[in-house]
Amino acid sequence: MASIVAGFGVPHNPGNPQAVLKGAKEIGALYEKVADEARSADLDALIVFSSDHLNTFFLDNLPIFSVGISDHSAGPNDDTEMPRYSVPVHETLAGHLRAYGLNESFDLAVSQEFELDHSFMVPLHFITPGVTVPIVPVFIGGIVAPLPRAQRCLELGQMVARAVEAWPENLRVGVLGSGSFSLDIGGNKGARDTFNGFPDPEWMRIVMECLDTGDVDRLVDGATDAQLDRAGNVAGEILNWIATVGAMGARKPSVLEPLKGRGEAWAAWRCE
Repeated sequence: MASIVAGFGVPHNPGNPQAVLKGAKEIGALYEKVADEARSADLDALIVFSSDHLNTFFLDNLPIFSVGISDHSAGPNDDTEMPRYSVPVHETLAGHLRAYGLNESFDLAVSQEFELDHSFMVPLHFITPGVTVPIVPVFIGGIVAPLPRAQRCLELGQMVARAVEAWPENLRVGVLGSGSFSLDIGGNKGARDTFNGFPDPEWMRIVMECLDTGDVDRLVDGATDAQLDRAGNVAGEILNWIATVGAMGARKPSVLEPLKGRGEAWAAWRCE
């Protein structure tokens, strides 16, 4: 029987690969800390919750929840300055997850021809060096309003955990949530002298406290439309973390590190 053996949460700032190359030691060390946890977990597959930034999908075809089912993908498919990778996809597990979800009343869309943008590729670049661990990409529509409810994203993660447990073969599976908690890109909620704003440090503090204590209910109840709007125009990326928390249950993270002055953090959960 398959089992989830670890969980991870990281930001996907597209500038991070170049920043680390140019000597951003703190950011590099934070990714490395989570990568150490991933290596220790000895993963056979990694389910990734992330929000495409209108590069894989667009306004003419924008599912709330979608699963990528193929034997491979590639990325990044945007202008992110980082290596381009061929990405192995665990096709059979992806198909099983979608079928299981449909049976549990999750109307999961599917894409069988897709590439991945920085929201997937930046985490994979750092957490799975060489990008050799097969993934199951789960797209959550957390960028364009209306967003899915936080409770539904939590339930999505819980369903994914059950789907993994129902997989008949032995498989060590990790789950990763990708994104920031408070971030406003080119909007009017940040400082006037910066393109990327951090408008809601208090929400960041609350999220970190909820993650640190395993207070899932407070996190989900707090992630309302109004709160995410205050936190910035891409603050809906926290829904990827909430799905990951759903898969982890009430576990407290073994790693939880914020980056000072930014609305993002790095985390890992152990399940063994």
